[in-house]
This record gives sequence, C-alpha cells and structure tokens, in this order.
Amino acid sequence: MKPETTAPQDQISPHLDALQHEVAIFARRAEQTRLGGLGPARNSMDRAAYLLLSKLDQQGPTGVKALAAGMGIDSSTVTRQVAPLVESGLVTRTADPDDGRAVVLQLSPRGSVRLAEVRRSRCKLMTRLTEHWSDDEREVFRELLTRFNTAVAEWQNNYTLPE
Repeated sequence: MKPETTAPQDQISPHLDALQHEVAIFARRAEQTRLGGLGPARNSMDRAAYLLLSKLDQQGPTGVKALAAGMGIDSSTVTRQVAPLVESGLVTRTADPDDGRAVVLQLSPRGSVRLAEVRRSRCKLMTRLTEHWSDDEREVFRELLTRFNTAVAEWQNNYTLPE
C-alpha cells in the first residue's frame, strides 16, 4: 500500500522542489554558522548590526525613516537596533538640521574601522567556501542571489495577509 501524501507530487516541479529544499538548507546553515567570517572578527557582529553599518557606509548620514525604508524594516526596529551601535561608538546620532525632531545616523570613524574588519573576515570565508569556483561562477551566483533577494523583498513589500 502506497502512503498518502499531503499534496499531489505530480503538480510540483522537481526543479522548484529542489530549489525550495536548497534554500531551506542554506537558511539553516547560514543561521547555524551565521556565515560570520574567519579569523579574529569571526561572528563578532550580529547580522542586524552588520546590515545597518553597511547601509550607513553606502548611504552616508541618513535619517531613521530613510534607513528603515531602505532596509525594508520599520523605524522602531531601526531605533532599537541602532541604540547599542550608538552606545558602543560605532554610530553617531545627531539632530537633523532641517527638522530638530528627526535624527540623523552616521557611521563613526570607529564604526568604519570595525565594519572593514568584519567585512574582510566575511570575505575570507566567502573565499574559502568558493575556493574551487571560477570568478565567473562567483559572479553568476552573486547575480542570481541578488535577484532572489530582490524578489523576496518585493514579495514581502506587496504581500498582504488574507482576510
């Protein structure tokens, strides 16, 4: 007797089934290892801090609302996540000259140095993980991962809960 399945398998593309499985494995492994790099800076900065510092590095001085919008999270989350970065001297917080009620966040010199250390550590890990890949393979993987991350972000921005 053949065991019953919850969904008809003939309706699932084998390629998409394999893809969803690999994404699930990647998510678990990324969380387990935090893909935090190699050397002294390994796992020394959590994902939220790294992404906030990277965004400030890319954008320069930024208001909380603009930073939140650029990262796809709400302002209260940015405020909560940036507080320890300000306390540790990695980010400076100043009043917006155009609106004294608003705050402008900026990567401090110490934050720039720290971000560079962590970025180098993470790049060392990426080098190790892809040491048998060609430069073209690395670039194709980066392009596809960027497209995938963009699609996920767009889906999240447009997704509404069913009523």
